[in-house]
Amino acid sequence: MVIITAALVVFGLVSVYGASSALMQKGRPIGTSLALDQAMGAAVGGLLLIVASRFDLERLRRWAWPLVIGAFFALVLVLLPFTHAIAPRINGARRWLVLGVSIQVSEVAKLVVVIWTAMLCAKKTKELTHLSKGLLPVLVVVVPLSLLVLLEPDLSTAVVIGLLAMIVLFAAGARIGHFILLGLVAMPIVWEQVQHMQYRVLRMTAFLDPGADRLASGYQIDQSLIGVGAGKLFGVGFGHGQQKLGFLPYPYSDFIFATIGEEWGFVGVVFLVLLYSAWLYLALRMAKNTADPFRQYLGVGLAALVGVDAFLHMGVGLALVPTTGLVLPFISYGRSAMVVALVATGLLLNLGSRKRAIAV
Repeated sequence: MVIITAALVVFGLVSVYGASSALMQKGRPIGTSLALDQAMGAAVGGLLLIVASRFDLERLRRWAWPLVIGAFFALVLVLLPFTHAIAPRINGARRWLVLGVSIQVSEVAKLVVVIWTAMLCAKKTKELTHLSKGLLPVLVVVVPLSLLVLLEPDLSTAVVIGLLAMIVLFAAGARIGHFILLGLVAMPIVWEQVQHMQYRVLRMTAFLDPGADRLASGYQIDQSLIGVGAGKLFGVGFGHGQQKLGFLPYPYSDFIFATIGEEWGFVGVVFLVLLYSAWLYLALRMAKNTADPFRQYLGVGLAALVGVDAFLHMGVGLALVPTTGLVLPFISYGRSAMVVALVATGLLLNLGSRKRAIAV
């Protein structure tokens, strides 16, 4: 797990530098600056990984409620009209708290929701088959958190927060029928939110017919597919990609997978998929091999935290899912996402070390 995580982080630092090296801001190249920022996030995340790998998980279980309350107030703080000094609007959204360093609160909220849902499922294991005692108490907390993220606005992350909670509930034994009922109720709400923002409608129509409007609504998907296709088998070579030169939006974050596909080719993409698949397999095995229900559900949620984002991001790059703003864990530029992914890895290592201690 450590080797795979380190490989992903190093590959991510190289990819961020390569994807942004030709971009200019105020007449200066920003590749080195972004790579150094990302390296700093990786360093902080690495230290927190060590702390998380040795942290008392029983204490983490007891902290679940304070953590979720803290996440709630942080998400409210981001949206208040008089907090623009510490929660500025960036690219039309208010998602970051700037307190010396910028923190994307919704990324932290995803981790907190996993911890809290695992705690509640372990406590209510025998009640999860009942809608009123199992699923609804989780929704009372998860839905308000998701709505706050939606108001930033960030529909993709809001949906992922709900999905992570549902995955943990499913692992804990919640009934399939309840998920189907919840899905039927949620679909009209999600669709209404899609229609509420014009760019979301355009993204959906572009996904359904990518070639219909290649210069407007389908531009991002089209440019992403051009980049991936141009890579062919072995890629055009590191640093030699053309799509990052103003054609592909955010080639170092939202569409870094397309940049990797162009420069490293099919072989590089397959290698990346194998790395994530191995990481996910090890994470789920660690969760399975621990006897404590809280640790099991926590492990499943942490695996989903990285796995869902990774495969949805790659799916966007290949036009398999509608365009989202989800990052590629360990790789896309974004210090908050990097730190959260490394903390999740540390907690999984904690589960593995716990298993060895029991075995001894």
